[in-house]
Amino acid sequence: MPLYEHVFLARQDVTSQQVETMVETYKGVLEQNGGKVEKIEMWGVKSLAYRIKKNRKAHFTLLNIEAPPAALAEMERQMQISEDVLRFMTIRVETLESEPSAMMQKRDRDDRKDRERGRRRDDEGFGGGGFGGDRGDRGGDRGDRGDRPERSFGGEN
Repeated sequence: MPLYEHVFLARQDVTSQQVETMVETYKGVLEQNGGKVEKIEMWGVKSLAYRIKKNRKAHFTLLNIEAPPAALAEMERQMQISEDVLRFMTIRVETLESEPSAMMQKRDRDDRKDRERGRRRDDEGFGGGGFGGDRGDRGGDRGDRGDRPERSFGGEN
Protein backbone atom coordinates (compact mmCIF):
# COMPACT_ATOMS: atom_id res chain seq x y z
CA MET A 1 0.00 0.00 0.00
CA PRO A 2 1.23 3.53 -0.73
CA LEU A 3 2.57 5.71 2.09
CA TYR A 4 1.65 9.39 2.53
CA GLU A 5 2.45 12.38 4.71
CA HIS A 6 -0.62 14.54 5.10
CA VAL A 7 -0.71 17.99 6.76
CA PHE A 8 -3.88 19.94 7.33
CA LEU A 9 -4.61 23.38 8.76
CA ALA A 10 -7.70 23.93 10.89
CA ARG A 11 -9.17 27.34 11.75
CA GLN A 12 -7.74 29.03 14.83
CA ASP A 13 -11.27 29.41 16.28
CA VAL A 14 -11.66 25.68 16.89
CA THR A 15 -10.37 24.19 20.14
CA SER A 16 -7.67 21.54 20.45
CA GLN A 17 -10.33 19.00 21.39
CA GLN A 18 -12.25 19.77 18.19
CA VAL A 19 -9.05 19.30 16.17
CA GLU A 20 -8.53 15.92 17.88
CA THR A 21 -12.14 15.00 17.01
CA MET A 22 -11.50 15.95 13.38
CA VAL A 23 -8.38 13.77 13.34
CA GLU A 24 -10.35 10.83 14.75
CA THR A 25 -13.06 11.37 12.13
CA TYR A 26 -10.57 11.36 9.24
CA LYS A 27 -8.75 8.40 10.77
CA GLY A 28 -12.08 6.52 10.83
CA VAL A 29 -12.68 7.35 7.15
CA LEU A 30 -9.28 5.92 6.24
CA GLU A 31 -9.78 2.77 8.32
CA GLN A 32 -13.23 2.13 6.81
CA ASN A 33 -11.65 2.21 3.36
CA GLY A 34 -8.75 -0.12 4.18
CA GLY A 35 -6.08 2.33 5.33
CA LYS A 36 -4.43 3.15 8.64
CA VAL A 37 -2.77 6.13 10.32
CA GLU A 38 0.75 5.33 11.51
CA LYS A 39 1.51 8.57 13.37
CA ILE A 40 -0.29 11.76 14.41
CA GLU A 41 1.53 14.96 15.38
CA MET A 42 -0.27 18.05 16.62
CA TRP A 43 2.04 20.97 15.86
CA GLY A 44 -0.18 23.50 17.61
CA VAL A 45 -1.38 26.95 16.56
CA LYS A 46 1.08 28.74 14.28
CA SER A 47 1.02 32.00 12.37
CA LEU A 48 0.34 31.81 8.65
CA ALA A 49 2.49 33.60 6.09
CA TYR A 50 -0.64 35.21 4.64
CA ARG A 51 -4.35 35.25 5.41
CA ILE A 52 -6.35 32.19 4.41
CA LYS A 53 -10.12 32.64 4.52
CA LYS A 54 -9.69 35.62 6.90
CA ASN A 55 -7.49 33.63 9.33
CA ARG A 56 -4.01 34.71 10.39
CA LYS A 57 -3.29 31.57 12.46
CA ALA A 58 -4.19 27.89 12.23
CA HIS A 59 -3.89 24.55 14.03
CA PHE A 60 -1.31 22.44 12.15
CA THR A 61 -1.57 18.63 12.20
CA LEU A 62 0.54 15.93 10.51
CA LEU A 63 -0.73 12.43 9.70
CA ASN A 64 1.49 9.62 8.45
CA ILE A 65 -0.82 7.40 6.42
CA GLU A 66 -0.69 3.97 4.81
CA ALA A 67 -3.79 3.70 2.63
CA PRO A 68 -5.08 2.94 -0.86
CA PRO A 69 -5.62 5.99 -3.09
CA ALA A 70 -9.43 5.64 -2.86
CA ALA A 71 -9.34 5.99 0.93
CA LEU A 72 -7.15 9.06 0.69
CA ALA A 73 -9.43 10.59 -1.94
CA GLU A 74 -12.46 10.14 0.34
CA MET A 75 -10.67 11.75 3.29
CA GLU A 76 -9.62 14.71 1.12
CA ARG A 77 -13.17 15.05 -0.23
CA GLN A 78 -14.50 15.34 3.32
CA MET A 79 -11.81 17.90 4.19
CA GLN A 80 -12.85 20.04 1.22
CA ILE A 81 -16.42 20.04 2.50
CA SER A 82 -15.45 20.99 6.06
CA GLU A 83 -15.49 24.71 6.88
CA ASP A 84 -12.98 24.16 9.69
CA VAL A 85 -10.22 22.92 7.38
CA LEU A 86 -8.42 25.84 5.72
CA ARG A 87 -5.85 23.89 3.66
CA PHE A 88 -4.39 20.42 3.34
CA MET A 89 -1.53 18.81 1.46
CA THR A 90 -0.76 15.16 0.85
CA ILE A 91 2.62 13.92 -0.35
CA ARG A 92 3.43 10.35 -1.33
CA VAL A 93 6.65 9.12 0.30
CA GLU A 94 8.80 6.00 0.03
CA THR A 95 9.09 5.42 3.80
CA LEU A 96 7.38 6.88 6.84
CA GLU A 97 9.51 8.57 9.51
CA SER A 98 9.11 6.97 12.94
CA GLU A 99 10.97 9.67 14.89
CA PRO A 100 9.49 13.15 15.53
CA SER A 101 9.24 15.42 12.50
CA ALA A 102 11.39 18.50 11.98
CA MET A 103 8.61 20.71 13.34
CA MET A 104 8.55 18.82 16.64
CA GLN A 105 12.35 18.86 16.90
CA LYS A 106 12.34 22.60 16.21
CA ARG A 107 9.87 23.17 19.04
CA ASP A 108 12.19 21.29 21.44
CA ARG A 109 15.14 23.50 20.40
CA ASP A 110 13.04 26.66 20.75
CA ASP A 111 11.93 25.64 24.25
CA ARG A 112 15.55 25.06 25.23
CA LYS A 113 16.59 28.48 23.89
CA ASP A 114 13.76 30.19 25.78
CA ARG A 115 14.80 28.53 29.03
CA GLU A 116 18.45 29.55 28.51
CA ARG A 117 17.45 33.09 27.56
CA GLY A 118 15.25 33.35 30.66
CA ARG A 119 18.10 32.16 32.88
CA ARG A 120 20.45 34.79 31.42
CA ARG A 121 17.87 37.54 31.96
CA ASP A 122 17.45 36.51 35.57
CA ASP A 123 21.22 36.65 36.10
CA GLU A 124 21.54 40.12 34.57
CA GLY A 125 18.61 41.62 36.46
CA PHE A 126 15.48 43.21 35.09
CA GLY A 127 15.63 43.99 31.38
CA GLY A 128 19.31 43.16 30.85
CA GLY A 129 20.23 46.58 29.46
CA GLY A 130 17.87 48.08 26.92
CA PHE A 131 17.01 51.75 26.65
CA GLY A 132 19.02 54.34 28.55
CA GLY A 133 21.74 53.42 30.97
CA ASP A 134 25.49 53.36 30.55
CA ARG A 135 26.73 51.84 27.29
CA GLY A 136 30.25 51.34 28.60
CA ASP A 137 29.32 48.10 30.34
CA ARG A 138 28.50 46.46 26.99
CA GLY A 139 31.64 47.34 25.13
CA GLY A 140 30.09 50.28 23.27
CA ASP A 141 32.69 52.82 24.46
CA ARG A 142 35.15 53.65 21.67
CA GLY A 143 37.43 55.72 23.84
CA ASP A 144 38.89 59.11 22.88
CA ARG A 145 39.15 59.42 19.10
CA GLY A 146 40.92 62.75 19.10
CA ASP A 147 40.16 65.78 16.95
CA ARG A 148 38.76 65.41 13.47
CA PRO A 149 41.11 66.27 10.61
CA GLU A 150 40.30 69.29 8.45
CA ARG A 151 38.22 68.55 5.38
CA SER A 152 39.27 69.82 2.01
CA PHE A 153 36.64 70.68 -0.56
CA GLY A 154 37.33 70.40 -4.30
CA GLY A 155 38.85 73.81 -5.28
CA GLU A 156 40.62 74.70 -2.05
CA ASN A 157 44.35 73.95 -1.59
